[in-house]
Amino acid sequence: MAYGYNGKILHINLTDETYEIETPDELFYRTYMGGGCLGAYYLLKEMKANVDPLSPENVLVLSASVVTGAALAGFSRHAVTCKSPLTNAFLDSEAGGWWGPELKFAGFDAVVIKGRAKNPVYLYIHDGELSIKDAGSYWGKVSGEAQEQIRDDLGEKTARMLIIGTGGENLVRYACILNECRHSNGRGGSGAVMGSKNLKAVVCKGTKKTINIFDKDTVKYHAKWFADNYLDNPACKSNKIYGSSDYISQQVQFEELPTKNFKYGSIENGENLSGKYMAGTILQKTERCYACQISCKRVVKTDEPYNVDPFYGGPEYETIAAFGSNLGITNIELVAKAHELCNKYSLDTISTGMTISFAIECFENQLITEKDTDGLVLEYGNEQLIIDLIEKIAHREGGFAKLLGEGSRIASEKIGKGSNAYAIHTKGMELALHDPRVKTGVGLGYACSPIGGDHVVVEHDNDFDEFAPQIFVDQAKPLGLLKRVNAKTLAPEKIRNYVYLQNHFSFMDSLTLCVLTFAPVRAFSMKHLVDMVSGITGWETSLWEIMKLGERRVNLAKAFNIREGFGRKDDMLPKRMFETLTKENSEDAVIDENELNQAIDLLYEMMNWDKNGRPRKAKLHELDVSWVIDEIYT
Repeated sequence: MAYGYNGKILHINLTDETYEIETPDELFYRTYMGGGCLGAYYLLKEMKANVDPLSPENVLVLSASVVTGAALAGFSRHAVTCKSPLTNAFLDSEAGGWWGPELKFAGFDAVVIKGRAKNPVYLYIHDGELSIKDAGSYWGKVSGEAQEQIRDDLGEKTARMLIIGTGGENLVRYACILNECRHSNGRGGSGAVMGSKNLKAVVCKGTKKTINIFDKDTVKYHAKWFADNYLDNPACKSNKIYGSSDYISQQVQFEELPTKNFKYGSIENGENLSGKYMAGTILQKTERCYACQISCKRVVKTDEPYNVDPFYGGPEYETIAAFGSNLGITNIELVAKAHELCNKYSLDTISTGMTISFAIECFENQLITEKDTDGLVLEYGNEQLIIDLIEKIAHREGGFAKLLGEGSRIASEKIGKGSNAYAIHTKGMELALHDPRVKTGVGLGYACSPIGGDHVVVEHDNDFDEFAPQIFVDQAKPLGLLKRVNAKTLAPEKIRNYVYLQNHFSFMDSLTLCVLTFAPVRAFSMKHLVDMVSGITGWETSLWEIMKLGERRVNLAKAFNIREGFGRKDDMLPKRMFETLTKENSEDAVIDENELNQAIDLLYEMMNWDKNGRPRKAKLHELDVSWVIDEIYT
């Protein structure tokens, strides 16, 4: 009997509306386990090189893991994996909420989708069965309206679904996928991939409400332990009280809040964007993901002038910074409205905000004029402009909005005139709102991650520097990280930290676990993790095996990019990061380009990659993915 997983993976071809069920053996599950690692396997196995990401040939993988659905905090997530229409590179994007466990309850561990439906459809997965249903009446509707109508029509008010809105349907290259209309697979444009396949939603409903667990007592023990102890952890306590928006206050204090397209690190009245300020003004309540006590999700409501609907939740740190300081705005109500609109239309808030800030800086420097912007005057701090542009981008209304819907890299290529200096991206994905000049490990992640400008590649540098709580440093020691490391250094000790923490975060993405509940920074320790995976699956596993899972995913993703033509030239930060970030009250910050290049060279050596970033044959053999050699050595 299999424990933790169903042993069934659903393969669907939307072109001819056929499907089959794959039943892999235990060796397959123990090798890939789930999430982004499983997704990378199918992208390399099932898709040819150099396909158009918005063509029927792109493969869309929706995956839980061998532990998803256990009633434990942090075991709620799922991954969406595909070729990104924003970067043309590997993409996996994780989200919490409720969909991942429901997929498991409905009888499957993953869904692999190919082709393109002739007309809009949605998938209904229920108790081991699949129905492909007409979605014509929902197409063109915002996410919330479509979700509730689908539930009504199915007669299943508690069905969980992945869904897209107008932005996904209109193929905005950074469109996201939502579940419950407030949990987002946000980065890289997976929502546009769904739209390109004429796929409105993937709905799951299972009769059973648990997964097969080898040792139920172990799971019960850890569930109770977390409930009794998580508030003793400073990071978990902070997320409980203010959510990720609490991070705004720290960024304001240390002048590290990305402002006006990363030109500055602070903005006047920045504290008005903080979690504390939100809690005293527009916060209505908090919500949780499946089986989690933290309840870090914000739900906000405002009246005139913005009338924000709490149905769509509330903004987290990245959204607040993207539409707040990044656009010269400190009005939390405007940020909440921008968040609501992005969730209605299924737009990634980071790329939306960053692409708008790119356009504003181009306008300020007279690289574009009102003739190019369909008459719009672009300026920082203009609240109505932000709302108008989100609406126009989602609907692809006008030539300028269509251009912005391509993302900042493609837009800069079309504008020319040196505008690429204002496109703050790596591999085409706009940077998340953390400055590499003050967190060099995050900067290495932006540069070297196969995905691009993603901030969830390693634990952030300040969690191990001289100011970090001792508990964070202590909980990292099972990884062999025994000492504090300066947040701004690019010395070999930082590269070592990056390699180990990258593999750690990668196995979290493969097991579809939430980083907000696990060590080294959150409450569950490394030992807890190993005990829980063993208790759920019945496997006598170890931190070594789990770290190797993370390393396997990193190398599979890197191999995918190598096959797509990416190499050393693509592992680099945008030009702005080599400009000085001037601070009034603390030391200025800058990255030296030569030093960064030397750090990346050393990283490649530590990872056993060649000078172009290609995993060496020996490494692929060692990770037991020898089959990848034929994909990248031809």
